Amino acid sequence: MLIKRGIAVSPGVAIGPAMVFGAESYRIPQQLISVNVVEVELTRFRAALEATCQEIQLNEQLARERLGDQYAAIFSAHLLLARDPQLIEQIESRIRQQNSPEFAASQVLRLYAKRMRDLGGQYLAERSIDIVDLEKRLVRNLLGERREELSNLTAPVLVLANNLTPSETANLDRKFVLGFATEVGGHTSHTAILAGALELPAVVGIGKFLDDVSGSEMIIIDGSHGVVIIDPDPDTLVKYRDSEARFRSHERRLQSLRTLACETKDGVPIKLMGNIEFPTEAEPSRDKGASGIGLYRTEFLYLESNREPTEDDHYRAYCQVLKAFPGEPVVIRTLDLGSDKMPGPLRAAYPDSVNPALSIRSIRLSLKHLELFKTQVRAVLRAAVLGDLRIMFPMISTLLEFRQARMVLCDVAEDLEEQGVPYRGDIPVGMMVEVPAAAVMAEEFAREVDFFSLGTNDLIQYTLAVDRADQAVAGLYRSGDPSIIRLIRMVVEAGKNNNIPVSVCGQMSSDPMFIPLLVGLGIRQISVTPHAIPELKEVIRNLTIERAVSIAERASSLEVARDVENYLWGELKKLCPESMQLD
Repeated sequence: MLIKRGIAVSPGVAIGPAMVFGAESYRIPQQLISVNVVEVELTRFRAALEATCQEIQLNEQLARERLGDQYAAIFSAHLLLARDPQLIEQIESRIRQQNSPEFAASQVLRLYAKRMRDLGGQYLAERSIDIVDLEKRLVRNLLGERREELSNLTAPVLVLANNLTPSETANLDRKFVLGFATEVGGHTSHTAILAGALELPAVVGIGKFLDDVSGSEMIIIDGSHGVVIIDPDPDTLVKYRDSEARFRSHERRLQSLRTLACETKDGVPIKLMGNIEFPTEAEPSRDKGASGIGLYRTEFLYLESNREPTEDDHYRAYCQVLKAFPGEPVVIRTLDLGSDKMPGPLRAAYPDSVNPALSIRSIRLSLKHLELFKTQVRAVLRAAVLGDLRIMFPMISTLLEFRQARMVLCDVAEDLEEQGVPYRGDIPVGMMVEVPAAAVMAEEFAREVDFFSLGTNDLIQYTLAVDRADQAVAGLYRSGDPSIIRLIRMVVEAGKNNNIPVSVCGQMSSDPMFIPLLVGLGIRQISVTPHAIPELKEVIRNLTIERAVSIAERASSLEVARDVENYLWGELKKLCPESMQLD
């Protein structure tokens, strides 16, 4: 029996025979062609490109029918790339230089993918997989070969791969694919997003393990804890079969909590809200029991096409979310992208960012490009007429940045007033606390903002100087590090002293183990991944404030992250023994 650990991206347990979806099933037969067939090969390339575009369109339609418009937009982006005139010209130029179409297409697209990976950061590394997806499709169409294993399944399997492209993931048939695990990938990859939408247990980022697996070998995928077990022994198999059944029963029981109040055992309300990326996620969040949206990431509006979204694009999206939560808060986070991810000329304006995470991104990008910023702010102020809409600025690190951003908000409000456009001028204005400097200066910020939202993902990475996507140092990324607890406490105290609410919206808040700690530190608003809401509500309903404060005090006294997390895990087992029987 061999146990591998990775990143849990879609919960549940799946047990079954392995299907190793590994090495490439095609080989480029030649690099060079003779000069007298160049025109013929150009024609062949264009025909293969058109066939590829048709395949992508079919995937787009499939994703829309099965999963919704937001997932179909992934393939809309693929289609825009495939039809990019600059990309096509580069491939055709290489063909004219007597490179075979297969070689030319592979070389150009791999160069695009490499450049994207070299820009740095988890997000771009994961987007490069989309380019690899296009390369595979195009080369196979040129060769007249197709990899059909996933579409011709007739018996249940667990798919194991180095990676699955978005199109391969979207085509997984839930009748036969019970779950999947990959050597690479992260929380924010399109593959992970699609796994969650399909509700398939999935683990990614395991590292090299395919060489240890034979086809049809028995495999267990534990998507709740990021564990893959190869060739389990009889006792482990029995344990996980029992766990699989209990997980299904557990899911049904948690669903029954949906309509119950989210409050502690002693009656203190804790507001549980949803984190979303697409407008169509709003209704499913409400169905899971969310009482508002604590973090609406608006980046997808910028990434779903090669053009910048218009004011009306923003406005329609925000109105759709507000419609799902009448009378409940909806927090819009303004653009949180780096220049390296932006469509059009903005990307070209910053070609040499050594480290995009520490360069022009988020509020810095917005303040450098005021028309872009004002377009989004106008839409927010207009949509705010229809409900409890709030605005939040990301990656604020200095008071000057916040004041500049708020001044833009005031300028836009004045413009709308002069133009006679209906808007709401008293919209609450908050900021993300995800840079250590902002946490240290929380007392000063609290005198000027209407609310704080702790973005623990970046706060942990910036504080500990660790990129959690880098396997060499990922073990150093610890939510329970004492430095993180101290920073959270500082922000909560600043909020309390100035009578402003503080919420937590990072991955830390979606982990049940940290809920007693956060509540004990004084957090009363938590924004989480929607599928985590029922489980977190159960923890909250089994907790008293006195117990939470005691847990927070004990955790704060510990000096090592491992000890903090072990202690919190033990306390969670005491609070929710029935749920912990799943582990």
